[in-house]
Amino acid sequence: MADEFEPKILGILCNWCTYAGADLAGTSRIQYPPNVRVIRVMCTGRIDPAFILEAFSLGADAVLVSGCHIGDCHYIAGNYKARRRIALTRKVLEQYGIDPRRLKMTFVSASEGALWAEVVKDMVNTIKKLGPSPVQKKVKVAAEAGHAAAEDEDLAEIAKASAGKKLEAAPVQKK
Repeated sequence: MADEFEPKILGILCNWCTYAGADLAGTSRIQYPPNVRVIRVMCTGRIDPAFILEAFSLGADAVLVSGCHIGDCHYIAGNYKARRRIALTRKVLEQYGIDPRRLKMTFVSASEGALWAEVVKDMVNTIKKLGPSPVQKKVKVAAEAGHAAAEDEDLAEIAKASAGKKLEAAPVQKK
């Protein structure tokens, strides 16, 4: 069982609710899998979908976004914006052949440490069933074949990111 797949999950958590809920789970000594690496943001409404795509390109097997319950956002409508962005990002992932279950958005308040533990357990179990990210396989194939032999530009971009190079952003047009 030492060879069992252990997923790498990126957790992007709201500072005011979910991060505090995760902290409560820890201080309450509630057991849950250690597979989630957390990034704290002030509000989930500030999450750019490019961050999520970058996480997958750099080796994440899944991304878990979690924030305040709907209607309880400290920044009024941040979680509404995040919910819409996550739904659209899931569609983009699906277009690239990545199972949309690898991106999940939940709502956990500061007093729900036990709920945070359940969310993490559920996410880890789901990703274990799905297996490693298909992006990893594509990056390995592109690296073995040489970046120039990659069939499409998307694969080349993923391979470029995995080599530790920054992805180039499209220029901003000024009006």
